[in-house]
Amino acid sequence: MWQRGVVTDTAPLDVDLALLGGGGAASLLLAALDRHRVRGLRIAVVDPVRRRGQDRTWAFWGRPDPDLEPLLSASWSQVEVATAARRRVLDLAPLRYAMLRSGPVYDRAAEAERRLDVVRIAAPADEVRDEGTRVLVRTGGGGAIRAGWVLDSRPRPPARAGRTTWLQHFRGWWLEADRPTFDPARAVLMDFRTPQPARGVSFGYVLPVDDRYALVEYTEFSPTLLDDAGYDAALAGYRDLLGLDPAGLRVREVENGVIPMTDAPFPARPTPHVVRLGTAGGATRPSTGFTFSAMYRQADQVARALAAGRAPVPAAAYPSRHRWMDAVALRALDRGGVGGPEFFDRLFDRNPAERVLRFLDGMTTPAEEVAVMNSTRLLPMIAATAGDAAHRVRDRLRTTRPAPAIPPAVVGHADVPAPPLAQDDARSR
Repeated sequence: MWQRGVVTDTAPLDVDLALLGGGGAASLLLAALDRHRVRGLRIAVVDPVRRRGQDRTWAFWGRPDPDLEPLLSASWSQVEVATAARRRVLDLAPLRYAMLRSGPVYDRAAEAERRLDVVRIAAPADEVRDEGTRVLVRTGGGGAIRAGWVLDSRPRPPARAGRTTWLQHFRGWWLEADRPTFDPARAVLMDFRTPQPARGVSFGYVLPVDDRYALVEYTEFSPTLLDDAGYDAALAGYRDLLGLDPAGLRVREVENGVIPMTDAPFPARPTPHVVRLGTAGGATRPSTGFTFSAMYRQADQVARALAAGRAPVPAAAYPSRHRWMDAVALRALDRGGVGGPEFFDRLFDRNPAERVLRFLDGMTTPAEEVAVMNSTRLLPMIAATAGDAAHRVRDRLRTTRPAPAIPPAVVGHADVPAPPLAQDDARSR
């Protein structure tokens, strides 16, 4: 027998839909199922942790969305991109850049759970086996679930090692100032005036909620992490670069995270009745680490499909040509053919900001993509394209190499007193 939230081997819980993991992707999906009035399905969420509060921050761009609007912490129609040579203010119209903290997303998902009559299993999914017509999920503690479909948003490694594998790793301070300090009308999208690593790219950014409260963050795109002291030193250096007086600031929260940036494949449908969402389902853009917009699209597509009685399989997160362009760009950056600050500076200098942002989100047309590619330095990109093609041939001729594990974030806090914050190992910009 089984009770709500309890499963046993003798009587597995039988459901139509099992959601493995309860983070951002699963929360957005629950909200989408409720929004599209999907009713009559037996749904279970399998996750050992019930997510609450502000454990991560998402930043993304797009047109104003009435569904997300009530949840946003802030949004900006202008952003700044800075290099050592100049600071450029970009008008994003008709798009805007937006910040969404996790608390409202988790709250909305909890409300959707109640309306959808979801069964929550507070245990990890230890085994997932597609049996042909149903999927068997064995949970920690010996329980079992049988589902018609499994939607898996847990962090998973790629199917094989990538030709290029970097990490987006970061630390951010939520700073509260004694007096008006920040410009709430403008966010800093990328500030490349930070010291650049020997192999990689670094930048800072500023997301102001109001004139006294902002997220100030240091980010690196590189193959390896810093240590705790390294992140704090980099953040303190960026704070000083911005001209912020530490005596008038307090660190209220600290965010740490690691996001994969790799051309390795993340199979979105590893078996006929198992579908992966979020980073595990390819939602993270390899060249930037941005994830939220694709994750939101996946949730909406799955909910629409279920509402129409179709299989809950979303479209590919990004067109295949974009994944190829990402592989070439990562290779050019990794091999030193182009410098990160120069690469992004040329994109924004030679294209409308709205086109660049849609390109980075995988939403441009082929003609627009030709214009974007023409903005880059030709010879290094040709060399990277040839190198990527040769590497693909070698991959076909040799045994598949296992993908390295994505390391956990280095969790730390500023030397200014701040309340502890859970590690944000899946934060998506």
